[in-house]
Amino acid sequence: MRADCVSLSSSRSAAPLPRLWVVLALTVAFMFVEAVGGWISGSLALIADAGHMLTDAGALALTLLSSWVALRPANHTKTYGYQRWEILAALVNGAALFGIAGWVVVEAVQRIQRPEPIQAGLFLAVAAAGLAVNLVSLFILHGIKDGNLNTRGAYLHVLGDALGSVGALGAAAIIASTGWTSADPIISIAVALLILVGAWRLLRESTDILLESVPAHVSMVDVQSKMLGVAGVTAVHDLHVWAVSSGMVAMSGHAIVPDLDHHPAVLERIRAEMCRLGIGHVTIQLEVQHECEEPRPVANSATSQHPHSGHRH
Repeated sequence: MRADCVSLSSSRSAAPLPRLWVVLALTVAFMFVEAVGGWISGSLALIADAGHMLTDAGALALTLLSSWVALRPANHTKTYGYQRWEILAALVNGAALFGIAGWVVVEAVQRIQRPEPIQAGLFLAVAAAGLAVNLVSLFILHGIKDGNLNTRGAYLHVLGDALGSVGALGAAAIIASTGWTSADPIISIAVALLILVGAWRLLRESTDILLESVPAHVSMVDVQSKMLGVAGVTAVHDLHVWAVSSGMVAMSGHAIVPDLDHHPAVLERIRAEMCRLGIGHVTIQLEVQHECEEPRPVANSATSQHPHSGHRH
């Protein structure tokens, strides 16, 4: 088989599991440290970040599970395999981020209305340690964050934790120097809004894949024009482009090629043009005329009993 051929059932982009295991261990360990530190110091920012880390731990565990499941091969009942488990996990991660951010905002508003005393020294120490742990986790995940939506979701969770630690560190410094305890909930709200931005992007992209929307980097106008630009093609119809999972784009369509002798060359040229557009799996049905037209003689009478050709991928 040629090296440039792509199979939807065999092309699986798995998340690097060892890195995710390390980040999960760091997250769970420091989650307990932040929870205890936030409870003792009275800091909402630390408690909120501990709650976020709890969600992160669940999200990372889900990422590990879905990445493992996605490696299972396709079968007779699941012809795409299990690749979209990763997309489902990304959707859950995005929804969880929305929930955490909403809880932080509600709790912060209550803290602004009813300020509580905070032990600034302990708050500052735990926040600094939390930032260090999150930076290590970000470093581990940075090289794989663009691999698929699942690992990107895990990266955004940890990034949200890092932003939370930065906010907590700033709030601790303000409280230690001025005694203004409202800095804690105000910074918590700012961090929650930043988390919402990443959560919205993750939800939007995972939903687009589940709805089989045209990927953002592909233009249907370009797809049609490239196909019509192939010598021998007189018309195209029923074009569809979608993402099976992050990084795996597929398309199907019909092309009208009256001369049967041109079919092999047309198939090869269309495949090459779609590859240039970032479409890896191409299924094309070649026809000598549109299915709704009245039958007419074809250019190659010797093969006229074969009105159309199969597909190429």
